[in-house]
Amino acid sequence: MSAGYLVIEGNIGSGKTSLARIISEKYNRKLVLEEFAENTFLPQFYKNPERYAFPLELSFLAERYGQLKNLFDESVASGQPVVSDYLFEKSLIFAEINLNKDEMVLYKRFYDIIHASLPSPDLIIYLHKSVPNLKKNIRNRGRHYESEIPDEYLLKLENGYRIFFTTKDKPEIRIIDTDNIDFIHHPGHLEQLLAQIFN
Repeated sequence: MSAGYLVIEGNIGSGKTSLARIISEKYNRKLVLEEFAENTFLPQFYKNPERYAFPLELSFLAERYGQLKNLFDESVASGQPVVSDYLFEKSLIFAEINLNKDEMVLYKRFYDIIHASLPSPDLIIYLHKSVPNLKKNIRNRGRHYESEIPDEYLLKLENGYRIFFTTKDKPEIRIIDTDNIDFIHHPGHLEQLLAQIFN
């Protein structure tokens, strides 16, 4: 089994968490899930982005760093491979969309300091899904604070990921179109998707 540190990424509602859970169970990998449920800034951000963007992005930056640092201290000791449903660099992608120029300058100073101390993934899987299908998944999972996410915001995130993956020096990246893949309800789709990831 390759890719000791595997990251599943994607836009909001792309299915990255579900796939990371499946891979963790199927291949006995340490599972790392983004901890957003306890972030009190997130619902407020969707209501008032200009006011809450900076504290939201700083809080996510701190949480992601703390979680990954602790995880890799443990995984190095145990030798267990890892699968995560987020890439640490997503902090920068979201911040560049949500913050104003002055906020971004300050944010980037913190980001650069802590990013250097984290390991890079061996493999990044990006689950691409069109906005209508993202919105369908968002509705189905029923998080009330996500119900009014505009299409424009999802498109900005998609473009942010695209720019990041095409302009940064990253490890192996595989972009998989999942518009016609339902790996939750169709075992055959899941096996095909896993084959694309690991073969």
